[in-house]
Amino acid sequence: MNDLPIGSGARPQVLIVGAGFGGLAAAQHLAREPIDIILVDRNNYHLFQPLLYQVATASLSPNDIAWPIRSILRSQRNTTVLLGEVNGVNTAAREVVLRTGSLHYDFLVLATGARHTYYGHSEWEQVAPGLKRIEDATEIRKRILLAFERAEMTDSVNEQQRLLTFVLVGAGPTGVELAGAIAELARKALASDFRRIDTQSTRVLLVEADAKILANFPKQLSTHAMRSLRRLGVEILLGNTITACTNEGIYIGEEFVPAATVLWTAGVQAEPAASWLNAESDAQGKVLVNEDLSVPGHDNIYAIGDAAHIEDEAGRMVPGIAPAAKQTGKFVAETIACRVANRASPGSFHYRHWGNLATIGRHSAVVEIGGLRLRGYFAWWFWGIAHVYFLIRARNRMLVAFEWLWSYLTFEHGTRLITERWKPRTPG
Repeated sequence: MNDLPIGSGARPQVLIVGAGFGGLAAAQHLAREPIDIILVDRNNYHLFQPLLYQVATASLSPNDIAWPIRSILRSQRNTTVLLGEVNGVNTAAREVVLRTGSLHYDFLVLATGARHTYYGHSEWEQVAPGLKRIEDATEIRKRILLAFERAEMTDSVNEQQRLLTFVLVGAGPTGVELAGAIAELARKALASDFRRIDTQSTRVLLVEADAKILANFPKQLSTHAMRSLRRLGVEILLGNTITACTNEGIYIGEEFVPAATVLWTAGVQAEPAASWLNAESDAQGKVLVNEDLSVPGHDNIYAIGDAAHIEDEAGRMVPGIAPAAKQTGKFVAETIACRVANRASPGSFHYRHWGNLATIGRHSAVVEIGGLRLRGYFAWWFWGIAHVYFLIRARNRMLVAFEWLWSYLTFEHGTRLITERWKPRTPG
């Protein structure tokens, strides 16, 4: 396999794998350094994952929350962006192996992110898709909208009930936000669109193995979120685990629940960075890193964001959220810049927790920032302003703000499109 003709070799070459929050932050914080950067991603866009559930529930379009990587970094003259999929790392040769060739690195930053995990039941993925990519969101949107369309076409009351039953497995922020959005879509946005079915009879079940939803939030905020979801009509089943997923429904313990749409929001697994390096990892596949986020035995390789197992000063796992990934990206960029310039390095990574946020429908959210805890209407406005602020482009901020305002005033969801051909279910 030949080396790809990238880089002059005259300056240190930093190779970043992954253009999520961590990888992009690392690249941007190295913009003025005397180095050459190569940023590789299997997609040509950076995705704002916190709003992915709104694409899945037809509130936003994919282009509202994704931006071409080349466009973001077009003014960064020391950076080359490549579209490619990494298959492995040759640490002896200091090369990253792609399908089309290999790339040399002096410093390697693995920001490969995470995917959903089914805890040993990978066969459930076809039945219960997760929500990590734009493709996941558009697939979920299609399944949700098709469920209503098919319910409108059937004369069977039992089949209508099955089609209008939505089950979400996992009550973290994604599960809570998605459950609330589906309930509002059914009871408000679609209420006047169908003639043969009553969309307000839609059943939304949120299944959680833990004793509470939003496990990382304080108890009072978790309790408020439960009350808000129940006001929207969401059924919450705590202390329950899924024992089987089929095309006809799910088993919760021994009980079978007929459901046409099952969505997986229960857990994540790191992408295979650890296996590329033969590095030690935790149960989620995250690389166990040193205090400076370098990989043990490889002082020029760093793992950041969801790819790394990082603990704070209290020994707690750093959460897999955007602010944490950005902090790790910035820290590693500073470390590399110091090493190139022969300056003292920043030392150990220290995570600063900015807080937790989750929204439940149109009028309620829960927010925890330091000692500040908000819930209800004002928390919902705080959540919305924070998310609009962190969108990358001014154009996207304006588009998303307008879409939310229009949806708030009219209950309209503007992207209710089924873009793939489909076939009706064969009777029997």
